[in-house]
Amino acid sequence: MPLDDRTPIIVGVGQYKQQLSEVSEAQEQYLLMEQALRVAADDADSTKLLNCIDRMLVIGGMWSYPDPGRLIAESVGSPNAKTFLTAMGGNMPQVCVSDSCERIAAGEMEVAVVVGGEAVYSKNKLRRIGQDLKKSGTDLEPASKFGGNIQMSSQHERDNGFFMPTQVYALFESTIRASRKETHKEHRQRISSLWAGMNKVAARNPYAWVQTPMSAEEIKEVSPTNRMVGYPYTKAMNANSFVDFGGAIIICSVGKAKALGIASDRWVFPHAATGGHASYFFSERENFFESPAIRLTGNRCLQLAGITIDEIGPMDLYSCFPSVVQITMKELGISPDREVTTTGGLSFFGGPMNSYVIHAIASTVDAVRETGEFGFIHANGGYATKHACAVYGSEPPKKDFQREDLQSEIDTYPTRTVDESPSGDSVIEAYTVMHGREGPQTVLITAIMADGRRALTSSADLSLIDSMLKEEFIGKDLVFEPDGEFLIKG
Repeated sequence: MPLDDRTPIIVGVGQYKQQLSEVSEAQEQYLLMEQALRVAADDADSTKLLNCIDRMLVIGGMWSYPDPGRLIAESVGSPNAKTFLTAMGGNMPQVCVSDSCERIAAGEMEVAVVVGGEAVYSKNKLRRIGQDLKKSGTDLEPASKFGGNIQMSSQHERDNGFFMPTQVYALFESTIRASRKETHKEHRQRISSLWAGMNKVAARNPYAWVQTPMSAEEIKEVSPTNRMVGYPYTKAMNANSFVDFGGAIIICSVGKAKALGIASDRWVFPHAATGGHASYFFSERENFFESPAIRLTGNRCLQLAGITIDEIGPMDLYSCFPSVVQITMKELGISPDREVTTTGGLSFFGGPMNSYVIHAIASTVDAVRETGEFGFIHANGGYATKHACAVYGSEPPKKDFQREDLQSEIDTYPTRTVDESPSGDSVIEAYTVMHGREGPQTVLITAIMADGRRALTSSADLSLIDSMLKEEFIGKDLVFEPDGEFLIKG
């Protein structure tokens, strides 16, 4: 059966790494995005694409351009492109690709571009010598908004010291350890081995920021260059945002690809996409070692594509910290011996803030072209909060591209209320010890009250911290005093 000319396809992907010995030569962020877009057009073997862009979506980042897409569009020869600047969130690249596919399939446009980029590494290096990156286009009118920024933590969470990803994802990790009934040693060994698998992929990826091989032992052990951050995560298990990257994806219709003479071996077909979010405040979730949102979005995406997870070849699971990868693997039934990244993950490939998934999609598209297998993407924003999944293939889907929002179904799952003034008996549910450069500083604890509500607390008692690093405290009784202090029994 002939392909509908409105079928959406990815025809070009581009990645650009700025890793300079002389930081004074660093280019500003929008230029990294533009470089990646030009690479993507070369990947499609069609520079004419750059003159046909209908819609350009720039992933929001750690810079202050009002409309970086306008700078890029005019530079590459598409001055009439409609430009957008997205909300923040690691899920946004996949959301933008999915939205573009829907619009192309509906006949609203023919060529869409998703770009993103950061230069955090160069910016920090320049700041140390009293310099900064050039800032172009500061006088432009703001781009159209795509998506809305949403508060990812409550005031109560922030007041109790729970506000950084390094804290919350490490907190989640403790509940995974307890749910698996692992000792601290067993648990640390297992997640270090998981991350060593990520490192192996990064070591052979020329675009990865860190290509130095690291064994599981090297990832696990604390050293002068690998300090503990949020127990049990060493620096090597944390997303590395100190990178300079540009990334780009070009999506177009089959009809436009034919008109431009783009060879069909460059075409990769989006088969299905899904999205949905957990409760925005992590403290309201039923537990921290499961995710109905990941379960529903991931499995429904596979179902729409008419395949199972075992039929997926290359995949990239969002990997800002080990906890979210483990949760995703469990919820989707992914075998523990599977390779679950095409880039090397956010610790080693690098985590250019919200635009990492552009690189995940680009690397997966390359792998789909090479292997002919189905590819899978899981994108994540917030604290394992906002999720977007997609299946890609080298052959057209049996049905038209399909996209579903799973929010109404996710919202049927139970959540918890938070006791903001806890008093009385509770059971420790989760904890992590946050470290500074000199060693452990604070333990963050969540507990479940007798009535099922969740309570948040913390302590800087070093003797308690020392004990919590050595033995399991999850499941121990904790009594909240009326003055806010607490006592742990046993």
